[in-house]
Amino acid sequence: MFRILIAEDDRELRMLFSHVLAKNGYSVVGVSNGKEALDEIEAGYFDLIISDIMMPVMDGYELVRSLRESENHTPVLMITAKDAFDAMQLGFMSGTDDYMVKPINLNEMILRVGALLRRAQLISERRLTIGETAMECDSLTVTSAGERMILPQKEFMLLFKMASYPGKIFTRQQLMDDIWGYDSGTDTHTVDVHIGRLRDRFRDNTDFKIVTMRGVGYKVVKS
Repeated sequence: MFRILIAEDDRELRMLFSHVLAKNGYSVVGVSNGKEALDEIEAGYFDLIISDIMMPVMDGYELVRSLRESENHTPVLMITAKDAFDAMQLGFMSGTDDYMVKPINLNEMILRVGALLRRAQLISERRLTIGETAMECDSLTVTSAGERMILPQKEFMLLFKMASYPGKIFTRQQLMDDIWGYDSGTDTHTVDVHIGRLRDRFRDNTDFKIVTMRGVGYKVVKS
């Protein structure tokens, strides 16, 4: 079960977020400021952090900066009443992974949490092997039959995501959310273009193939 830490000084809002997340299968811990959040993080592992910006003692910006400076790359979803571009820009510059403005659509929050967790899981799995084909996240390389190929980032992440779950069908929208981000303005046709490039690159690969599920999406199957 994924563990989520909520840093929010509004008690009612904190309890609401906790209730909704718990109802969706997450384990949740709530705190009222950034300092308490750091104490909880020091005491235990969390898969994702949801943080308000304006909090007493230590605000959200400070919290995220402290995490990144200590090489903690836990995904952070920042939630705030500030909707100005400068506030959003400062949030991302401090190391925030995603951003939502109050009032929060709770269903959208759940979608964003899921997308962030999937992306984090993808990144944490650094190496994958299918038959004689090896995929290395750190270098974006695919090695097969003694040949080493460096892929563009999005192509690599797309292939790695599908190859991590052989036989599983991914819709275009799922792949867009995981690889390009939930709020990406990119058209889902981009997925088709990248799939086409991957097929061209690996048409002679004997370990796997990318299969189109007409009207649904794509999957990687072992040959």
